[in-house]
Amino acid sequence: MKLWQKGAAAHQKVDQFTVGKDREYDLLLAPYDCEASIAHASMLAKVGLLTSQEAKDLTEELTELQAAAKKGTFTIEAEHEDMHSKIEHVLTERLGDIGKKIHTARSRNDQVLVAMHLYLKEELKTIKQQVVALFDLLLELAEKHKTELIPGYTHLQVAMPSSIGLWLSAYAESLIDDLYAWQSAYKIADQNPLGSAAGYGSAFPIDRKFTTKVLGFEQLKVNAVAAQMSRGKLEKSTAMVFACIGSTLAKLSMDICLYMGQDFNFISFPDELTTGSSIMPHKKNPDLFELVRGKCNVLQALPNQLALLTTNLPSGYHRELQLTKGPILEAVQEIKACLDILLFSLPKLEVKKDITAQEKYDSLFSVDTLNADVLAGKPFREAYCDLGNAIEAGEYTPNRNVLHTHLGSIGNLGLEEIRRKMDSLH
Repeated sequence: MKLWQKGAAAHQKVDQFTVGKDREYDLLLAPYDCEASIAHASMLAKVGLLTSQEAKDLTEELTELQAAAKKGTFTIEAEHEDMHSKIEHVLTERLGDIGKKIHTARSRNDQVLVAMHLYLKEELKTIKQQVVALFDLLLELAEKHKTELIPGYTHLQVAMPSSIGLWLSAYAESLIDDLYAWQSAYKIADQNPLGSAAGYGSAFPIDRKFTTKVLGFEQLKVNAVAAQMSRGKLEKSTAMVFACIGSTLAKLSMDICLYMGQDFNFISFPDELTTGSSIMPHKKNPDLFELVRGKCNVLQALPNQLALLTTNLPSGYHRELQLTKGPILEAVQEIKACLDILLFSLPKLEVKKDITAQEKYDSLFSVDTLNADVLAGKPFREAYCDLGNAIEAGEYTPNRNVLHTHLGSIGNLGLEEIRRKMDSLH
């Protein structure tokens, strides 16, 4: 069954090409399509296009279908083009002509739009919860390891003293920036496009403010054409959030891979979180973090993929908008999986002791020595040249008793200030 079909069926080859993997993706969206249809039925009864009994019957059946979709027992067979076709088929099979009335004043265009808005609203909230949990974990680990020094690097050259606490709390604060982007995407998702139909509204006297309230949207996407144009933009804005979070997680994972290597040897994880080699018995590979890095780098390409797909489309509906569905649904699962594995593994972080006591890190403390000379009254440029010459001549003796006191330094991480920034987002 195809909602657009009036007579002869399309060739099987055409059907396979145009439907693609939509049936598979629609299994994720089906609960939200049912939710929107329940609201739509209530609205149709409110404006007199359905009787109250018809709306009640439809709601009961749709609630049952929604429960099946949430449990994973809802299926979309090959004879049905998508979730909309299958749901209407079941309603008609169970309720007769009443089931055929559910499509009144709707198009598949606004059906898929509202399902995607509802789905992304819920998933964005889940992802925010995961990000906040990771933030809390990073701050907890930063506090635990705040006195354990490690080298800081510029150009991958030893630069100045850092600490495990400074390193981990940097990523915690970076997640706040990612949630600033999240706010923008969530605001776009929190608009109701239902009632825009094919993108030009309807001659029926529908009540779009009613469905907006029933579905829990903050705002209505007022203009019917603007509602249709939100397809693609919604996905791109969400993809930008995933790219921002992905950038943070990929960089953190890269650091972990480096710091676990024997040449650095700053941190380690239990054997249960590493993998081995088929021929090298000593290997403990950071596969988890390499895969997070790779998956998150792929996610950073998603906004560009969606931009290329939609950038030259005029207003109105075009079939390639269907191609925005798969990438964003798959990206939701990927970013959640990456956050989940970091939340699982990072509590098991093990930090080596006295890392910077090694002779190869002597130069790490040169800037502190230089600053001490300046504080003692020597002009900076003179102190800089004198110390550089001493290092060159092998006459430099480091003082490893560093004292950094300003906010945001290794001696004053400012964890409570960072936490207050996050709290302001709740």
